[in-house]
Amino acid sequence: MVDNGPKPARRSRPNYWYSIISVALVLFALGFFALTALNAQLVVQRLKERVNLIIELQTEEGGARSILSSIEQQPFVREGSAEYISKEQAADIMREEFGEDFLKLDLPNPLYDVITFNVRANYMHPDSLVKIRTGLIEREGITDVYYQESLVNDIADNIRSVGLAAAVVLLLFIGIAVTLIHNTVRLALYANRFLIKNMELVGASWEFISQPFLRRAMVHGLISGAIASVGLLLLYLWVQSDVPGLRDLQDWTGMIMLFVLLLALGMAINTLSTYYVVRKYLKMRVDDLY
Repeated sequence: MVDNGPKPARRSRPNYWYSIISVALVLFALGFFALTALNAQLVVQRLKERVNLIIELQTEEGGARSILSSIEQQPFVREGSAEYISKEQAADIMREEFGEDFLKLDLPNPLYDVITFNVRANYMHPDSLVKIRTGLIEREGITDVYYQESLVNDIADNIRSVGLAAAVVLLLFIGIAVTLIHNTVRLALYANRFLIKNMELVGASWEFISQPFLRRAMVHGLISGAIASVGLLLLYLWVQSDVPGLRDLQDWTGMIMLFVLLLALGMAINTLSTYYVVRKYLKMRVDDLY
């Protein structure tokens, strides 16, 4: 029996699943930050819409009801938040808060009939509230409009500071994600560097060589984005089951847009990185590939 010697080792094909999972983990981390920022924005919006504005009235109950109906139709009023409180109701509330000693001397009720309401989040700005207050005071039967001006200013300042910090962190996350995905793609294509160069040496054009790698990169990026999106959705549903308050903050439109963005980012970054790496190997000399 003739021994032909050891058989040449079969070239192992690169396992792209490691690359797909690695890219999916990076996209998951980026999406987690974006999802956290999205829910934080919803929380801030709810807080902004809970600031009370109080309209002090000087009119009969019939006129007050007419003003209430007019207020409810204003575009800046949060739906269902406008409420009429008579001075008798206000006195009862004060008694509950401060006890029966309130007005025990049988003095005249010093309180006024009022209408309380909340404005929509996009009107919760100092300038907008000043315009709303000025417009309401000009109406007949309204003596004044009150709101916690210092609280509104603090909310505006804090939102501005947090928004700036979130934008900086998001850009940092995107930069890290692009770097990590690019390095992952470069390592995945490292095993194909000789194949890429040999195709060029036999006369294939750079476009012909790049096309199959680019198509595969798009598919892998799509799969990575889908894995990251499913992971985020499962995490969100799990957290939502443990934190019932989050059920009132659902924004499925924003979440769907986030998932579409992750799919697009996975495809775009994967494809651009693959294009750059393939062109880099094509420009190298054969000796430099070792």
